[in-house]
Amino acid sequence: MDDMGETSGKTGHRAAYHHGDLRNALIDAATDLAREGGPDAVVLRAAARRVGVSPTAAYRHFNGQGDLLFAVKVCGQRHLAESMAVAGELGPDATGDEVEDAVLAMGRGYISFALREPGLFRSAFCDTPELAMVLNQDGVPSPSSGEWQFRSFEMLIDVLDRLVACGRMPARRRPGAEVAAWSMVHGLSVLLLDGPFAQLPDDRREAAVDRTLRTLLAGFTAP
Repeated sequence: MDDMGETSGKTGHRAAYHHGDLRNALIDAATDLAREGGPDAVVLRAAARRVGVSPTAAYRHFNGQGDLLFAVKVCGQRHLAESMAVAGELGPDATGDEVEDAVLAMGRGYISFALREPGLFRSAFCDTPELAMVLNQDGVPSPSSGEWQFRSFEMLIDVLDRLVACGRMPARRRPGAEVAAWSMVHGLSVLLLDGPFAQLPDDRREAAVDRTLRTLLAGFTAP
């Protein structure tokens, strides 16, 4: 029996996905669950119910809860990277000023995604067993991890390398700069979502974001 034959009996749900594309339909449903309630809301049975299939059909495509959550995690990372890319695109002949602007824009894109999609942002960084496959021996995401797991981190590495190449960051300051940048921007995102900064009015929140990113950039580019 195929996936269409495993519907829950509510024929209206059968149009929720294309024949043979149940896996992607389940990921879409689970992503919506994450948007609504974060990683804890990503439940395989709930995703199956939204698509209109039985849990048995869903388990043909995912080994269990962790497998589905990892797929949502990858989706969240993709959306994060897209938010950063749109904000900080650089041409091959970018000037030093343009590279500096891109550093600021990518940071804003990161924080903007966190505030716009809090549930998906939390899911993008939740702990899953599969996370070990994309960390190097120092516990830092590997630039060659593949897919979208940490594309945002690869983009950060690239823009910091370009900051050195254009002469704005001293080469001696480059080692480990990606960890400092990621920690500061991610930490501010979490404080704005779940910490004391969550109550800031819009103007003060924007000022805090701008001041933090400019302080970070000034530290990187200081003589």
